[in-house]
Amino acid sequence: MNQVRHVPVMLQRCLDLLAPALAEPGAVVVDCTLGLGGHSEALLSTFPAARLVALDRDQEALRLSGERLAPFGDRATLVHAVYDELPEVLARLGFPRVQGVLFDLGVSSMQLDEAERGFAYAQDAPLDMRMDQSSGVSAAEVLNTYPPGELVRILRAYGEEKQAKRIVSAVVREREKEPFSHSARLVELIRDALPQAAKRTGGNPAKRTFQALRIEVNGELSVLEQAIPAAVGSLAVGGRIAVLSYHSLEDRLVKQVLAAGAANTAPPGLPVVPERYQPRLRLLTRGAELPTEEEIAENRRAAPARLRGAERIREDAL
Repeated sequence: MNQVRHVPVMLQRCLDLLAPALAEPGAVVVDCTLGLGGHSEALLSTFPAARLVALDRDQEALRLSGERLAPFGDRATLVHAVYDELPEVLARLGFPRVQGVLFDLGVSSMQLDEAERGFAYAQDAPLDMRMDQSSGVSAAEVLNTYPPGELVRILRAYGEEKQAKRIVSAVVREREKEPFSHSARLVELIRDALPQAAKRTGGNPAKRTFQALRIEVNGELSVLEQAIPAAVGSLAVGGRIAVLSYHSLEDRLVKQVLAAGAANTAPPGLPVVPERYQPRLRLLTRGAELPTEEEIAENRRAAPARLRGAERIREDAL
């Protein structure tokens, strides 16, 4: 497999955001979404005094990144874990506080490019979509066993799919004839179920359904709801977090956590704001930053990316 094809999204901007926190010897930076190791390799190269802890739930990603990061020796510690397990991982490694945290929430290039993983709707493959193939239910099991109302909820909530009812009634009708196993049949069913007007907008009509199934299979939003506050909580004062999201559901969640941390929580009318009400974070990005047109031209997977960053400016109030 060719590792060179993987281009980390908004790489330089992520490095710039984290840089002020990572210059000191002994700084620890966490890559919560190791993938093929592009961001991790750049962090280790750019900040020679820093140590890296990198997490991934995908065993194959850990194996390939392990080879890529081997030249950095014991500066890199790779851990098989989901990113909401960050506090446990850091406690185990003896790092109560870290100086930098990076999340790149996109599906890794490897998962999209390896057909048999079933993430991509452009080629026929088994409907799996598990980022950790050693546990959990596959996308096929979700399609074949979930009640219709639950499938509609998932497509609406996680795919923002307006035609969820039409698609689900077609799925339920078809799964009674024969259970779903491969992606091409699902893509064809979605094309047939949608009205003409819905097919003309927004790329492949299966995109939203595949996104919804992937989020459900991997529990992505519930994991993220735990992970972003946990990551903020693990930052030392002066530490920085950078988060790349790829759809509005993720970005909204990240925005809410960072905005809450940067807010003054004092009751209105206090002449002096006590320490415990003062913001714990300072936002480093004005809204979400977008990739440049040049970057999108070079790497189409960067197109939907949204980057947000924040700096920890005080400890939590006791």
